[in-house]
Amino acid sequence: MGTVTSDRLQKVLQTIDETNAQDPRAYELPYSQWVTDWVKRLDPNASEELLIAARGQHIRRWELPREKYPDDRKGYLLWRETLKGFHAGQVGTIMREAGALGESVEKVARIILKKNIRDPESQTLEDALCLVFLERQFADLSKKEPEEKMIEILRKSWRKMGEKGRAEALKLSLSGPEKILLQKALA
Repeated sequence: MGTVTSDRLQKVLQTIDETNAQDPRAYELPYSQWVTDWVKRLDPNASEELLIAARGQHIRRWELPREKYPDDRKGYLLWRETLKGFHAGQVGTIMREAGALGESVEKVARIILKKNIRDPESQTLEDALCLVFLERQFADLSKKEPEEKMIEILRKSWRKMGEKGRAEALKLSLSGPEKILLQKALA
């Protein structure tokens, strides 16, 4: 990891935070901090690259709204893949401007792109993303979506998670209805 120093890490994280603070919905800055906090909980010795990937996971997301893609599964998947590349590119530019070398930039891109979910750092990031969903977004989404769809969403999230993520998910303080939905999804 010698290609990203602590000073560079702080500079990169600060630039990502400043960029995310431009979100007109004022959502991406706290979201990036929640993901980073979960990464640190899941891996107290997280590499600088993993911390950067966590913080930059949704950088400038508001610039590529879902509504600009077809309103079907294929459109959704295209949007998600486009976002991953966009986020990796944005973070890579910030890292290079901070003086990071190619090896670190490439590692962060691999983590953000999640091309190898068996990679422990990619799995940690995926777990953190799923935990943020369960902790911060699940309740609101479950009020908008039918039960069957929520159960499927929970099952997909659970399949993406590793052992550490699942263990943490079971410790979350969920409301009664949320607990019931999770139990149904895991049955």
